[in-house]
Amino acid sequence: MEGDEDWNAFLQDHPIFNPTKGKRVASANDDVSLELSLNTLPDFTTDDFAPDGPTPSGRRQVMVIKDYDLILAVGNEIRMASLGDAKLSRSHGVSDQKTYKVLNTPNVGFDIHQMVINPNGKFLAVAGAFYVAVVVLPRPGFTRLVSGAVDCKSISIGQYYHTLKEAPIAKIDWHPWGDGGTTLLVLTADGKLREYDIAVGVEEPQQVLSFVPDKKFQSYLAEDDSEREVASFTLGKGKADWGPLSIYAVMRSGDVYAICPYMPQNALVPSSYVHALECFVAAKQEFLTQSEGEPTSASTSSSNSLATIYDYQRKYVNALLKQSPPGTTFPSSPRMVLMHPPATIRAQPIRQGPFLLQPAPRSLEGSEGGDATDITYLSFGADGDDRREAEGETERLGVVLVAFQDGKVDLFLDVEKVEARWERKHRSNKAELPMLAVYESIDLGIVSALSQVSSRKGEPPVLDLIHGNHPVLLRDPINDETIYVYHAFGVHVIELGSLLQKLANALRDDVSNEGDDSLGASLEASEGAMVRPLVTTFSVERKCSNPVTAVTIPNDVYLTYSIFILTSALRIVTFPLTLQSEAPSTSAEKSTPDPKEDVLLIENPKDGPPAYISFLSEPYSPPSNLASASGFPSNPRLAVPVKGEIQLTPDTLRYLASTVERLTGQMHEIQLAYRNAELRAQLQAQEFRRQQEKSKDILALSESLQGKRQEQTNQKISEVQARQKELLDRTNRILRAMMKSASPELSEHETKWFEELKRLQREIKGSTRYDQESLSGRTSQLHREFDRLLPSLKELRQKEQRLQKRMSEMNGMSGLGVTQAFEFGSRSSKERARINDIESDIVKLAAKLDLTLSRPPSSQETQEQPKS
Repeated sequence: MEGDEDWNAFLQDHPIFNPTKGKRVASANDDVSLELSLNTLPDFTTDDFAPDGPTPSGRRQVMVIKDYDLILAVGNEIRMASLGDAKLSRSHGVSDQKTYKVLNTPNVGFDIHQMVINPNGKFLAVAGAFYVAVVVLPRPGFTRLVSGAVDCKSISIGQYYHTLKEAPIAKIDWHPWGDGGTTLLVLTADGKLREYDIAVGVEEPQQVLSFVPDKKFQSYLAEDDSEREVASFTLGKGKADWGPLSIYAVMRSGDVYAICPYMPQNALVPSSYVHALECFVAAKQEFLTQSEGEPTSASTSSSNSLATIYDYQRKYVNALLKQSPPGTTFPSSPRMVLMHPPATIRAQPIRQGPFLLQPAPRSLEGSEGGDATDITYLSFGADGDDRREAEGETERLGVVLVAFQDGKVDLFLDVEKVEARWERKHRSNKAELPMLAVYESIDLGIVSALSQVSSRKGEPPVLDLIHGNHPVLLRDPINDETIYVYHAFGVHVIELGSLLQKLANALRDDVSNEGDDSLGASLEASEGAMVRPLVTTFSVERKCSNPVTAVTIPNDVYLTYSIFILTSALRIVTFPLTLQSEAPSTSAEKSTPDPKEDVLLIENPKDGPPAYISFLSEPYSPPSNLASASGFPSNPRLAVPVKGEIQLTPDTLRYLASTVERLTGQMHEIQLAYRNAELRAQLQAQEFRRQQEKSKDILALSESLQGKRQEQTNQKISEVQARQKELLDRTNRILRAMMKSASPELSEHETKWFEELKRLQREIKGSTRYDQESLSGRTSQLHREFDRLLPSLKELRQKEQRLQKRMSEMNGMSGLGVTQAFEFGSRSSKERARINDIESDIVKLAAKLDLTLSRPPSSQETQEQPKS
């Protein structure tokens, strides 16, 4: 079942998509509750706190694929069908019975709006408008053994916090680093993000993050309600920064906030990431220390603030390192390590934002704007890939996408990622806000499509249906550079591969060119993201739409690599996708030959004309309208329920005319592409014939060169070599004769010079071989004598070293060495001589004065020495 028709044919009439509901379905009007029209628009825009109403949360994901099983929620009933069995039966030519199993979940008594499978595929989180529950899925293959309904354990989550009286559910998701895949994140519209670990407890959250500060008593805030209502959240990404520990949220007003750091209470963290984060924080601290220049009041305060933040970050990272078991230090192989948020820092992570959007995003033409509905974060390179060349300067660059009701998708570049910050008592009010660089505002064309539909007199414009729209962003699980946007009017695909590749090349060129104007020129020349419509669900005839309630893609290519789209009318649409290489642009650049290089290989010397000029100056590239790398259709598929005959109205005629015009234009482009391809084929055929003729000429020339002409050439070369030898001999004879005639005998000075050379040779080498008086013999004798004396010299040196060591130990208190002791002795001898002179002078003076003196100390010492 590799084709699109096979999956559509198999799933189109599958009973799992039967809207007929069982006894457990609560509401009876769900067939029309999600049909968006001017009549049902108030149900989408008015806050109706009914348990299963379409509001206040418009996010829908009622179909997921787990391994080979398709799971669908119809009302509060969960159904499961095996796609793997169907594929196996069709591949063997066996007609498979289209059946499904119902999962019996007693604690799920609400209509399901969202479903998310945990990372290990064991648990299914389901959420309605106000309630959340977790269903334990049956093990693979168990459903084949059960004929009826499959009993599954279901657990209600946070019954005290998620009720009709509390804030509605905005989004649920599993944290990828949760221990055992049991960490569930639940975001409510009031800005509270609660973390539940179903392996520990399901009633009380492990952690609570707040994206909306609480209002103070008797205070007034000049804020709109949309600025205090959260629409969605997403987790950050990164490799050696705070990205994986960051969480982003978008308000209905479009403001983006972030909280960092955030780690699940029981998290499995890669050991390599912790060590990379340690290096990142250490580099930040070192850079801050080196950049401190002349102290000023402003620089001193900012430096002190950054130093305090980095100190907190260092404490946080050190607390994580202490939890690492032995054997995980770098450069050991990375592994997942169980960690908990450090308790050494009691301060709570602070909410950072709102992000400054520079430059300001543009508004769509003809739209008054709309609320933000979803946000997603993309890393520049897929996690775990090997694109080392493109990671050097871009590995820390992230991409943020924010979707709005009017079909606008803002693409931001996270140039300066947020870092860990905590609340402080004395926090500066002039804190710098984080920034997102606005790269592009993508228009899905919803406003222009609805503006072309006319409305009757007394009816509101059809453009008002935008207020009931809720676009959702979905990442392709295999190709991270592809984003799907499904909404109330269809599905669009946004391809970011070429955009990100050009941006990476621009950044790499900017670094190699040392920051000249090449980056700005590259960004101005680069094109935007590629946007294509896949499915449209808006009926121009009925002026209503069946919103898309689920889009899912299997993450197992052995099953299929296709996209499954489900509308609110339970109509399934599938498209086969094409697997792309990891670096398509890089491989294309390598595989495409350079025509200039080919010309240089076959051209004559620089001054002469080229030996051969080809008709094919450039390599052939297929037209873009014929070659689709991803396999997406060129025209969107219309997925609306057909009820009776189509009524011709001006709007339907206008829609048919525009569709026919578009198809005619595409047909014309295809015809032109066909003609260009045909001309190219003819040109290549002519070039092939020319090359064949040229090859024949070259072969004939080579054969002629290999025959008699080659023998003649070899014979001529032999004759030339013999003649050259004769000329060399004759030249030598003439040269000797000229030398003999010019100087027949040696001069007197030359004779003396040669005799002196002979004498020096005798002195150096000796008259005989064993002459010991020669310089070479004396040198050998000296070398032998040196080898004989070397051991005794080494022994004397060792004795001297031992003596020096003993003297240094004796003079350890004074710290005198041998040289210093010798100098001190010489100075002492001089002083003794002066003392003796003075004593002799005193004795002489006493003799003249007839005085009797005692013996001087020197004479006493001389007399005492013999006694001793």
